[in-house]
Formats: sequence, C-alpha cells, structure tokens
Amino acid sequence: MIDTHTHIYVNDFDLDIKDVMARAELIGVTQMILPNINVESIQQMKSLHESFPNKLLMAIGLHPTDVTFDYLDQLEIISQELREGKYIAIGEVGLDYYWDTQFKNQQIDAFRLQLDWAKESELPVIIHSRKAMQETITMVKNSGVKRGVFHSFSGSKEEALQILSLNGDWFLGINGVLTFKNCKLPEVLTSIPLEKIVLETDAPYLTPQPYRGQRNEPAYLQYIVEKLAEIYNVSIEKIDEITTKNAKDLFLL
Repeated sequence: MIDTHTHIYVNDFDLDIKDVMARAELIGVTQMILPNINVESIQQMKSLHESFPNKLLMAIGLHPTDVTFDYLDQLEIISQELREGKYIAIGEVGLDYYWDTQFKNQQIDAFRLQLDWAKESELPVIIHSRKAMQETITMVKNSGVKRGVFHSFSGSKEEALQILSLNGDWFLGINGVLTFKNCKLPEVLTSIPLEKIVLETDAPYLTPQPYRGQRNEPAYLQYIVEKLAEIYNVSIEKIDEITTKNAKDLFLL
C-alpha cells in the first residue's frame, strides 16, 4: 500500500516516529508521500525524509490556509526549493474558504501560480479544496495541468465525475472520512471506478473508525482499505493492488 498523503513530519510524531514507521511497514505500507504546507514545514519534512529515504517521498507547495499577506515571499522560497530539491509533486495546494475568506484573492493567486509550476515542471498536483470545489475544478481545467489528485475527496457524485472528466489523468484521494458515520462517500464511490482512487491518511488528521478522535497514522490505512473492499465487493488484496498501481501511475513511482 502507498499512503499518498501524510504529514507525519509534524511535531505530533516527534516522540515515536520510529514506532509509527514500523507499524506502517507491518501492515504493508511500502511508501508514503509527504506534502508540504508552508515555509516552516520544509525543513521538518526534509529531515524526516533523510531518516527514511527509501520509504518517504516529498511534495512541495503552500497550503491555502497558510496563504496570508506574505504569500508571495513564501512562494519565492518554495519555488527555489522546488528547483533545488527532489520533489515528486506540487502540493498541498488549492482553495479553502471554510475557516476564513480574508485572503481569498491571495489564495486564488497562489493556487494559480502553483498550478503554473506543475505545468512547467510536468509534475502532478496534490489539491486541497474545501468549500470551493467548483472554483477549484475550473481553475484546474483552465490551467492545462494534466495529472493530479483531489486530496481528501468527500464531495458529491457530480463533483467526482467532473474531476474525472478533466483533461489528463486525475484521481480522488480517499481517507478516513470514508469510515465516518453518516458519510455519503460510500454511495458516491459506487459510481467511481476503483482505478481512479488512491489511498491516503492525512495523518495526524481525519483518523478513521475505530480510532476517530485519536492521532491518525499511516498504519490506519488498513481501515480505509477494509471499507473500500466492502464498498467494491472485492478482496483487500485487490484494493491494495489497484490503488498501489494508481499511485505509481500518478506519481511515476
């Protein structure tokens, strides 16, 4: 299995990261992708990558909720890091109007610029969209970017089909939200080919049942796989096989 989106470089894992990595390996997680969120997280992410270079891969970007008045300065630093470092994707980037729209225009500009990076570098993009799905889809469509994943997808069937009809190769990132009570996502996924899904945890956030409310970690990917096997009426091994291939195709692993 590949955890295509995990933030295990944050301070929540400082005391037991070796155990976290060992538990992930034990249940069959072979690789994990670390999406950056801001300038401050770059060094944390790189330090963890240096400790587990064969297991961890990195993406670089500015998260929409970290876009403020100084976003252009942050993007300049991140752009330099993109040119000098070894990154497999642009992310985590996008639009988020859930908490605050004070910097809405800056978010739009930052997303546009980072989509340009993805197009120029021919890298896939890891997209965060919250309370801004239609605008996000339109910006991606207009950008000319050909590959990416809509991280933590929990939208409607119509939104999912819009994403998958974008020009190029697009995927939905499915995480612990799938296991939440009253979640509509299982019904949505009945209309979505398994070949368009990648696994993710978004650790330490969005912990699946039965551990909801606790810190999430890559080993909990097993609960997402189990739920997907139930929805698609196939074996856990089949979910593992297909979603791993999807991740490899998307990120050219």
